[in-house]
Amino acid sequence: MAPSTPPGTPSSAVLWLWAGQAIYRGPSLRLNAHSTAVDCLAVGVDAPFTLETGGGTHVLRSALIPPRRVHRLVAGGDQMLFCYLDPASRGARACRERMTRWHNEFGLAHRAEDALAAAATQTRPDPCALAGLAGTAPGPAPDHRVAEAMAALLAHPAGDIPADRFAAAAHLSESRFLHLFAAQAGTSFRRYRLWARMLGAARAIAEGANLTVASAHAGFASPSHFSDAFRTLFGLSATTLLATGVRIVVLDEAEGIESGMRPC
Repeated sequence: MAPSTPPGTPSSAVLWLWAGQAIYRGPSLRLNAHSTAVDCLAVGVDAPFTLETGGGTHVLRSALIPPRRVHRLVAGGDQMLFCYLDPASRGARACRERMTRWHNEFGLAHRAEDALAAAATQTRPDPCALAGLAGTAPGPAPDHRVAEAMAALLAHPAGDIPADRFAAAAHLSESRFLHLFAAQAGTSFRRYRLWARMLGAARAIAEGANLTVASAHAGFASPSHFSDAFRTLFGLSATTLLATGVRIVVLDEAEGIESGMRPC
């Protein structure tokens, strides 16, 4: 489970996060077989990797791994790029369209894998450029009622405002509001709140807080609740990720998965 960076050397690992998406560039995390709750585009930055699934083994430069599918990835080089995409978002759909072939729901060989690898080798990679290469599909800004709910969730991740209160403010029934939110935000209200809390915790960690303080700051019931949610979403523990010495960057201007106001 140790990262490939030798002890005592500076880490090149960086994790960019915004609502509905996260990108990791750094040493292979050497994970055992696992699954995630989101789509994950994996790219071997300096060498191909081996993807082991229940349906076979593939040696690839890039692969799109669907949610809830157990797999194991063995890096062939030192550096990997992982793009985590909420599966209902336009970006995830665009990424799927850029895979050149498929095997048992796993996308193989992204059309821009060479460009992704080249962009990831830069000393200071541009996360917006990486996101654009992985898959973007610009759309209109969300309905102002949904945009206001998104902004409130991001601004107050520890808050526990129920969906029916947002619905009432929007003069909609709760069911209609939830349907509108999912259609406009690219994910469910519940999942968006989870992303907002992940961003809140990540921001606190980036500012020097430990996991206990960060999880409380972001509205998680306990550090174990945060750890379980993190592992479910990304397929690894927050402790394993932090052990790489990863630099965490929260893109503050991102208002939503589908928002035209996001920095990318």
